[in-house]
Amino acid sequence: LQEILSLKGLSLQPVYSIRDLADLFSVTPRAIQNRVALGQVQSRNLPGRAKFLSEDIEAFLVASRKKVANGK
Repeated sequence: LQEILSLKGLSLQPVYSIRDLADLFSVTPRAIQNRVALGQVQSRNLPGRAKFLSEDIEAFLVASRKKVANGK
């Protein structure tokens, strides 16, 4: 996460919104909402709309690694 933020000239935040994640990954907010609905990224039940902690984003990034066939 830190590397992605650095590439985009951003700093680490305490919490992120759906729009923040959409901007970070250059996708639509709907794409993030779909990932949340599928359970691929965990959101927190904080005041307001869905919020994400940096550890939630890190877990999503780790889980999203492409698996390579034949151990390559």
